[in-house]
Amino acid sequence: MSQTILGIEAGGTHTTLLITTPEGALLEKHSLGPGNFRLLGGSELQNFLRDCARHAPHPLAVGMGMAGVRHGDDCVLLRKAARLVWPSQPIWVDHDLASALMVAQRQFPKAKSHVLVLSGTGSCCFGVDTKGKEAKCGGWGHHIGDRGSAYEIAHSAIRSVIQTFDQKGKWPKLGASLLRASMHDDPNDWIQWFQEADKAEVASLAVTVFEAWESRDPLAEQVIRVAADSLSRDAEACALKLGSSAPAFVLAGSIFLKQPKFARLFTRRLQCLWKDARVSPMEEMSAWGTIYAAQGMLHHGNVSSYRHPSSEPAPVTHPAPHDVIPKVSGLSPTEGRLEASRTLDCMDFGDAFDLFLREDTRLQDAIRGEKTNILTLIRWVTAAFKKGARLYYVGAGTSGRLGVLDASECPPTFGVPSNQVQGIIAGGRKALWDPVEGAEDDFDRGWRSMAWRRLGPNDVVLGIAASGRTPFVHGALAYARSKQVRHGLLCFNPALEWAKHARPDLVICPNTGEEILTGSTRLKAGTATKMILNMITTLSMVGIGKVKSNLMIDVQASNEKLRDRAVRMVATLHGGTRERAMDALERSDWKVLKACNLLSTDED
Repeated sequence: MSQTILGIEAGGTHTTLLITTPEGALLEKHSLGPGNFRLLGGSELQNFLRDCARHAPHPLAVGMGMAGVRHGDDCVLLRKAARLVWPSQPIWVDHDLASALMVAQRQFPKAKSHVLVLSGTGSCCFGVDTKGKEAKCGGWGHHIGDRGSAYEIAHSAIRSVIQTFDQKGKWPKLGASLLRASMHDDPNDWIQWFQEADKAEVASLAVTVFEAWESRDPLAEQVIRVAADSLSRDAEACALKLGSSAPAFVLAGSIFLKQPKFARLFTRRLQCLWKDARVSPMEEMSAWGTIYAAQGMLHHGNVSSYRHPSSEPAPVTHPAPHDVIPKVSGLSPTEGRLEASRTLDCMDFGDAFDLFLREDTRLQDAIRGEKTNILTLIRWVTAAFKKGARLYYVGAGTSGRLGVLDASECPPTFGVPSNQVQGIIAGGRKALWDPVEGAEDDFDRGWRSMAWRRLGPNDVVLGIAASGRTPFVHGALAYARSKQVRHGLLCFNPALEWAKHARPDLVICPNTGEEILTGSTRLKAGTATKMILNMITTLSMVGIGKVKSNLMIDVQASNEKLRDRAVRMVATLHGGTRERAMDALERSDWKVLKACNLLSTDED
């Protein structure tokens, strides 16, 4: 093991490596490509860490601040990945803002709170007080929250140029400069370019805007002043969240470093908002924070770590996953081997076809065994709908997709608002068609997925997990429990053992037995899930009057097939001709019940 310390500051556009002596004397500095935790999959993250390790294979300690790390569970996953590369060394991991903040704390050691104001390709304000209270403003990414960043300055400048041209019919000087800098011949080329260009490409045009500002270009001056104003207000808000009367503001990032005039403008704006504010550029490179953190791990075995706050809307701290996820008394039936399919790889397709049908016929008895629990849930959901509340399905993989599918079918089928039944899947939108590695194991994200939805007291949450032990699902159920919202679990594992305080209000657990393809719960368990979800929403909609006889009277007649069905329903319910039904529907905006009422009124 060499007598060195390795510091890694991994950002969205590039990574800085520092290699120092244990005392902190710089030996080497290297620059690598981007290293955003959110954008690196499992193997990509491992390869990234190995690339870092090639420059310092056997350090005494490692400190790593990585963009994209947002929560404690992210730190756990990152540390686990780092442990495969540095198996025995002390390792400190956190967000790159947390490591940069350590530099700010050394710069103003007596301040009661510190606010790091970062403006580079992106931007963010991140602060902490002496008691460890955190605050954050910005940092939501270039599309929705990097106020005062290079990206926003460049983007705003181009928008101002186009607006000026549209309104005054004269192409401004700044527009010519930005066309040249972006290597385009015509402003129409920007339309397609903005669809394809990455964040750094657009942000690079900020240099041109600053040059125009130096030349007193009025459009550039307006854009720069708005950027300084919005960033200063974020910095003020961050300090106000900390509640300290004497914060120290430390400026970091390429914009402040390379544009001192902008730094001075920002400082004046901030001091107008916060009288006597101490504002200073960061005196050391922010990557040094990773070295200080690694030194703390080496010499003391730990170091204060301020993780990037999640902006969690709920103040409740969630329980530890192992306290609420059930244990198992044995192997789940879905993981057992089905005797009848042991020769599946050798079967004639006709025999395999018959096997599938035989196994699916057993699902009805398994579901019937849970009739009482299923009916209880349907009554809960019906009562919730009558009060204007919502039903949430939460799942991962096949379970999550089935929940999203059932939820998405409710608005067109029953004419209900799109938020009345909601499907939440681990990994988000991308997971609908692509597996998202590690998403189902993220308990914290399951908790936060419900917190962001702002559960109401009359809502109902149904977790769906074939194994019954998916951490993402249990995170969501734990949040519902903390808010005393009715919640249940649909699973296919009778071997679960619950802690008394962690058992959901309702557990629906049909024993569907072994799968034809061992462990593939998209088969019998998936089919049973679809059947049960169909019953829950359909019968709940019947309960709130969305069905007349066996007709879906609030169907959204959004295409030719559904309009024809609406005509037949009106003719059937009212007993008139197709022509009269069509006329009534056209007069009632294709609402079946409204059309029936119109026909009754006409007769009266």
